[in-house]
Amino acid sequence: MLRYKTFGNTGLRVSEICLGTMSFGQDWGFGADEETSHAVLDAYVEAGGNFLDTANKYHNGQTESFLGSWLADRDNRDEIVLATKYTLSMDHHDPNASGNHRKNLRRSVRDSLKRLGTDHIDLLWVHVYDDLTPWQETLRALDDLVRAGDVLYIGISDSPSWVVSASNVMAELRGWTPYVGLQVEYSLLQRTVERSLLPMAEHFGLSVAGWAPLAAGVLSGKYTRGDGSDSLRKSANDARGRTSERSLAIAREVDAVADELGCSSAQVAIAWVLAQGYGQVPIVGARKVSQIQDSLGASRVTLGEEHLARLDAVSRVELGFPRQFIETDGVRGMVRGDYVKDRLLTR
Repeated sequence: MLRYKTFGNTGLRVSEICLGTMSFGQDWGFGADEETSHAVLDAYVEAGGNFLDTANKYHNGQTESFLGSWLADRDNRDEIVLATKYTLSMDHHDPNASGNHRKNLRRSVRDSLKRLGTDHIDLLWVHVYDDLTPWQETLRALDDLVRAGDVLYIGISDSPSWVVSASNVMAELRGWTPYVGLQVEYSLLQRTVERSLLPMAEHFGLSVAGWAPLAAGVLSGKYTRGDGSDSLRKSANDARGRTSERSLAIAREVDAVADELGCSSAQVAIAWVLAQGYGQVPIVGARKVSQIQDSLGASRVTLGEEHLARLDAVSRVELGFPRQFIETDGVRGMVRGDYVKDRLLTR
């Protein structure tokens, strides 16, 4: 059974693995039908899961509708922590049907509530940074929705660290609702978020919901244990470098650790994300019940120090400037002085 964590600097309890629902729907030409989507949701909840992540844009609203019909059949909607997103265009002929401004926010939330068949959203994510809308406008508009009771908590996804930090400092100064979660791509193939975004999240006490912990299937063994030719995402993975020789070398190390532990490659990849800290909540998707059951098994996998070291060695990225510069012994010595350098106790 899944365990629970408090989310960000709140008392909200969420399951340690979140179910992502982008694969629910067929309006984009792929994905699970409504019956299968409901079966995956049932399997997730039966395993103790309570944290669902969706977006108004997924399958042009069909995903939210699938979730709404599933929620309608449940006795207690409040057992579910329901997260959705807004930002992306729902009408490409309307210039105001996209972006992070107040008008699109209000319309998006109104329509999401209808499709989901609920009177509130537990966690609303800003889906992507919008450089046309002042971040102050977005934050103030979100605060209004929280005060109105339409939304309980807010988070931000796929945005620069400076936007998130500036927003939460402003929220503290003005008494507005702060972001409590950060959503980013995070996996053994995508660790560049460790340069700035993850340290920023730790500083502000944000939980980190990491999407694509399996790197669109690459870390599941799809390409290293088989030919991956049946993958609907193969061309996209090729284009994003997920099937490069370096990426496949990381995937093969994941396979090796999985074989040693007697579990699946997917479980090792997800367990690695979980091992990065209390604030990490990987988002896993599934188009089949068997897939979600396998992924949830990651909660029972414990990676030893040797396994973590091997996975780190094959996948680590350069932290870049300024972190690599200021963390060198020479710079640290000059910053702290020789007297402090040898006698300072650190946390």
